[in-house]
Amino acid sequence: MSFRILQNGRLLPSIETTLAQDFDVHPLWQEADPTAYLAAHGHEFVGLVTSARFGADAQLIQSLPNLKVISSFGVGCETIAVETAKQRGIPIGYTPDVLNDCVADLAWGGLIDVARGMTESDRFLRRGDWLKGQFRLSTRVSGKRLGVLGLGRIGRTIAKRGLGFDMEVRYHNRSPVPDAPYAFEASAIALARWADFLVVATAGGAQTNHLVSAEVLDALGPQGYLINISRGSVIDEQALITALAQHRIAGAALDVYEKEPVVPEAFLALDNVVLLPHISSATHETRQAMGDLTVANLKSFLQTGALITPIP
Repeated sequence: MSFRILQNGRLLPSIETTLAQDFDVHPLWQEADPTAYLAAHGHEFVGLVTSARFGADAQLIQSLPNLKVISSFGVGCETIAVETAKQRGIPIGYTPDVLNDCVADLAWGGLIDVARGMTESDRFLRRGDWLKGQFRLSTRVSGKRLGVLGLGRIGRTIAKRGLGFDMEVRYHNRSPVPDAPYAFEASAIALARWADFLVVATAGGAQTNHLVSAEVLDALGPQGYLINISRGSVIDEQALITALAQHRIAGAALDVYEKEPVVPEAFLALDNVVLLPHISSATHETRQAMGDLTVANLKSFLQTGALITPIP
């Protein structure tokens, strides 16, 4: 029996090929009127494949009356109506761990870039400004204080790399992590006040919306740097733009934004912010591993009734 699967949003071509080999997959984005299509055919689907980018809202889930499982490409679940799925007893698979290293690598790339002015100095050289004088002095990274906001899987991986730079590491979480070898700070403000570099690695969603507020940025101060590889919603973007423009913090490196792919134009005019187009997990190796796990979760549940990596 070939299980009928609905796919919401594109995935890697190799993953789509694998899905098509194992299941009867229908691409929802090809429908001119998805709502009308689901009203007529929604009952046919037992599985839904999506991603952290496209998600699955309550309306989509409710339009699939025989849905048994959701498998999502990514670790963010804020775009999925988790409570709606739980109420119907529909488990959700996601792809943790396989992207930890690449996301942590990019966080460190952004940290070093904004501190040492790497992309800024690249622009300096390309403009011919080196012929007129030396590039400004930058900020040392090694031996400084690293604050990690959110000590989950990715946060731990980021923190571990800090030890290689001879940094003291502290963190803030909703609650202390029992086996963490780092000091716990009781609030985001306290962590920012202590840190030279504040890396945001917490989950998105309503609970963390604008967690990095104007008060947190003021606590980070004019010598402090902010790096965000989590979700754009965690930072008050207007407060950050003001803090950068007024040099109330030294700089920022951002891979995520509140309304992706739209980036506020005010950021583009600032030299003290490194701007990346949400590429933290975008390596061949990691995206393939994420896709493989997305398919494996789907196959495992439909064959055994159990997901390999269900959301907590």
